[in-house]
Amino acid sequence: MKRVVILTGAGISAESGISTFRDSDGLWEQYRVEDVATPEGYAKDKALVLDFYNQRRRQLATVEPNEGHKQLVRLEQYYDVQIITQNVDNLHEQAGSKNVLHLHGELTKARSERNDDLIVDIGYNDIHLGDKAPDGAQLRPHIVWFGEAVPNIEPAAALCEQADFFVVVGTSMNVYPAAGLIHYVPRTSPCYLVDPKAVTISRNIKVIQEKAGTGVKKVVDELIELCNK
Repeated sequence: MKRVVILTGAGISAESGISTFRDSDGLWEQYRVEDVATPEGYAKDKALVLDFYNQRRRQLATVEPNEGHKQLVRLEQYYDVQIITQNVDNLHEQAGSKNVLHLHGELTKARSERNDDLIVDIGYNDIHLGDKAPDGAQLRPHIVWFGEAVPNIEPAAALCEQADFFVVVGTSMNVYPAAGLIHYVPRTSPCYLVDPKAVTISRNIKVIQEKAGTGVKKVVDELIELCNK
């Protein structure tokens, strides 16, 4: 079975109502990145950072996967589908995708301040000051902040090296190291990009300039047709 590797970003989740960061009315307009998405911001005001992610978690509990997420599940009937996501929501999993690698962490998990590998599921519950990990340290969001290492980037690169097809959905390809993943995809493997905005990319790629809900279906239909030939 051939492998399709899919890199998803904020654009696919936005259609489900998830607040994004980089749009003109996005979260960066309401919060400084330095305050809520860096280790320094967390050290300065833990309560603010915990509340910020508590709000994101509460919102996640109210939304559902959209057609873009569902179409990627449909593709699993025909291909080995591996999703690499920059998103911290669980909408791919809610839709039914079996193989999801989160580059930037997961909202529904927390981890020990003291041990990055001590991760616990918290669902949609809040994290409060004083909430402890099993090792007795304060729980923090299981989120990769700016300035922190991205532990899953090497597994993601390994997946891309084995891609027969590569699909990018809803990301500007400007955020590194995720944006560099396309360089691991074999030159012989066809690439697709779905995004309503014009995206400049440095290799031959088929662009579907539409929102995820409609654009992903077009890619999936084409890949299924190729599989059936």
